Amino acid sequence: MRFLLLLAVVPLFFSCSRPAELKTGTWRGVIHLQGKELPFTFDIEKQGGQYKAYLNNVSEKLLLDEVFIDGDSVTMVLHIFDAALRAKIEGNHLTGTYVKYYAPEANLGFTATFGDSFRFTKNVATNPGADFSGKYQLEFKTDEDSYPSVGVFEQDGNHLTGTFLTPMGDYRYLEGNVVDGQLMLSTFDGNHAFLFVATKSRDSLKGDYYSGKRSHETFGGIKNENAVMPSPESLTLLKEGYEKIDFSFPDMDGKKISPADGQFKNKVLILQIFGTWCPNCMDETKFLTQWYNDHHDRGVEVLGLAYERKDDFAYASSRIKKMKEKLGVPYQFVIAGVNDKEKAAATLPMLNKVIAFPTTIFIGRDGKVKYIHTGFEGPGTGIYYEKFKLRFNEIVNELLSEKLTSSNK
Repeated sequence: MRFLLLLAVVPLFFSCSRPAELKTGTWRGVIHLQGKELPFTFDIEKQGGQYKAYLNNVSEKLLLDEVFIDGDSVTMVLHIFDAALRAKIEGNHLTGTYVKYYAPEANLGFTATFGDSFRFTKNVATNPGADFSGKYQLEFKTDEDSYPSVGVFEQDGNHLTGTFLTPMGDYRYLEGNVVDGQLMLSTFDGNHAFLFVATKSRDSLKGDYYSGKRSHETFGGIKNENAVMPSPESLTLLKEGYEKIDFSFPDMDGKKISPADGQFKNKVLILQIFGTWCPNCMDETKFLTQWYNDHHDRGVEVLGLAYERKDDFAYASSRIKKMKEKLGVPYQFVIAGVNDKEKAAATLPMLNKVIAFPTTIFIGRDGKVKYIHTGFEGPGTGIYYEKFKLRFNEIVNELLSEKLTSSNK
């Protein structure tokens, strides 16, 4: 009798220990922050027993190729970032946490529902009540500071896309809806989890921007098709008396690298001030990777200066190695410091300040700094991205055409 009971229990035990199935198709995720819901969508696929996911932001599909099932739970590592979505699988629902491994105190609640693909509202036929399409001259304000911005939006019915450009970079691909006359936009790319809410009165826009557990800014301005940003080449400058950038930072193997090294002699050198935690830097790295592959043989080098979340060489090196592998980056990186802007500026004392990650420094074949571009206008900015690429190539062509004097050869 005991033997028969044992036979009955064994299959039950094994059936209970099988990993849960994660449904394939589209899910609607929600990051819970500051009492509000930040929605996004993601797709789950399964091939050969291995799951993968895609974060959807307008036209972007960001691959997550590290998706693991453990019992009744799933962990989705968020691309190149030191973060993940971890949740319990309950049929059509996920319940868990948006985890930031480098800063657990910043973790946020995460839920998801299978089969939903809307952002803020299911009803796409509803009269939106307002038209937010166009360009806006805006200002963002915190309790201590303010900064200019240009908002660019496209509206189709109540579906809304766009972005905000700022001197620090753009807010990438924003997507959402106009609900009862209110602009509602969000983005989630693994490290950016941003929510924007605004109302419009005639041509005036007024809104709120939420990020993380506590960060809140207000913004406002007017519709203006001629809205402009400060020139990105006018913000970060060399201090008086300096012509060159000088440093000696270790690469991922600990070898010190300097702009004065022989590998850069008589070449145009592009320095990328960046961090693996920074989605705008990810966008610029993708651009530079393709550009470098196409133009490296013209006598141009790119060197990335990484400012990471922790003042720990092993940690920083591992983050850069992962980023290089996932994005297929062919150029070199050095570990320059941490992502605090004041501390970053202290590592490059010849600069007036470090305003943004990324910042791009163009050095001529004579070793002198020629241009510094603050921020990055990425693919989510449309025409601004196209203008950036044109200007980038214009600068490099100019520097390649400069003749070297005998003292510089």
